[in-house]
Amino acid sequence: MKNNGLGKVMGILLLCLLTAMPSTAQTYRLQQLKDSALHNNIAIRNAKYGIEAAQQQRKEAFTKYFPNISGTGLWFNANKGMAQMDINLSEQVSPELAAALAQMLPPEALAALANPMSISMMKNGTVAGITATQPVFAGGQIVNGNKLAKIGEEAAELQLQLSENEVEKTVEQYFWQLVSMQEKLKTIAAVDTLLADIHKDVEVAVRAGVAMRNDLLQVQLRRNDLESQKAKLQNGLSIVKLLLGQYCGLTNDDHFDIVPPDMELQNQTLPIFDAEGAGVPLLAEYQLLQKQVEATKLQKQMTVGENLPTVAVGAGYNYHNLLENNRTFGMVFATVSIPISNWWGGSHAIKRKKIEHQKAIEEQQDKSELLKIRMRNAWNNVTESFRQMEIAQSSIEQAEENLRLNRNYYKAGTSKMSDLLEAQLLYQQAHDGYVEAFANYQNRLLEYRQASPMAFSREK
Repeated sequence: MKNNGLGKVMGILLLCLLTAMPSTAQTYRLQQLKDSALHNNIAIRNAKYGIEAAQQQRKEAFTKYFPNISGTGLWFNANKGMAQMDINLSEQVSPELAAALAQMLPPEALAALANPMSISMMKNGTVAGITATQPVFAGGQIVNGNKLAKIGEEAAELQLQLSENEVEKTVEQYFWQLVSMQEKLKTIAAVDTLLADIHKDVEVAVRAGVAMRNDLLQVQLRRNDLESQKAKLQNGLSIVKLLLGQYCGLTNDDHFDIVPPDMELQNQTLPIFDAEGAGVPLLAEYQLLQKQVEATKLQKQMTVGENLPTVAVGAGYNYHNLLENNRTFGMVFATVSIPISNWWGGSHAIKRKKIEHQKAIEEQQDKSELLKIRMRNAWNNVTESFRQMEIAQSSIEQAEENLRLNRNYYKAGTSKMSDLLEAQLLYQQAHDGYVEAFANYQNRLLEYRQASPMAFSREK
């Protein structure tokens, strides 16, 4: 009994211990976050829906190549026959035939022939039929319509690429913002440790009477300022995690960590400069402009086709009982439709489509130049941010040396506490500046990669 009681107590303690232990947070690399966002983000799903809709439209256009099959049925019951006529046989019989009939027929029959007769047909009936019509010539509308649907599908796929680029850019912005905050927290922790050491040294000096208490208060104020910065960064870190988690479709909200990247300057290199703009035709934006030119050209051809004659052939099978007997028959037919009254307005529609096509051509030329300018600007931003990163690295080295000297000067009594704290502040700012410069460089690299994919493909 004692053993059982002890076992229950140990089981309860173990359960409490496991419950109290913090769960291990899931860690993500940058590429994992991008993959998650590309899979879960609403913008990507909407773009994929657009592709599916364009595919269905293309399949719908393809059905126009096949015969158009239709069935009709009609049942009616009129208040009187739709075909009525009066027949007077006496007016239709010649004198010779009348004499012959007088010898053959009784007088009652002859009298009936002399009176007019009323005939009524098709008072009620049923009509049904099925026909198949195959277009032979439609002015190119069917062919061009299928080409236009295909272009629509390709344009939807290019829109997906643009959505993926935007999602990738947003994820990287959140990611490097998170990295920047985490690194700044590390810097604050390192600076706080440094200030704690200074605080101990000053405390000893104050007790020994070789330093003023005001120096001790200055150090404490600076540590308080660090605590305030730390609280703001932790709050911002939590919000950015929530935003990144929501954007990537993570189910653990902000309870995750990121794998810290390698932030050493010597491991960073500049990409190849695409001086000739060879990567511009590879851009989804450029290809969309090209698809717009092709689409307006096809729309113009379709408008021309709407004003041309259309030819079709067909076959049908029909049934009716209009003459009180069931009748079925088959038939073949051919139709020619000429839109004569549309030619006047159609000529203006064709001219309008020509103008839209020319407008698309000129817009492609203009925006192609803007894409080249965007690529050059992205390259300038990359080189500028790389230079800023080099400067920030040099500032760290200078700030570390400045802090070391001022600490030695203060210990030697040849420098004031304000000088030492100023050196400490410059040290912190130099580290924060490098973190911001590094994060900015990574964002600029992505912008250049999206503006000039050729430069990165050459690297590989």
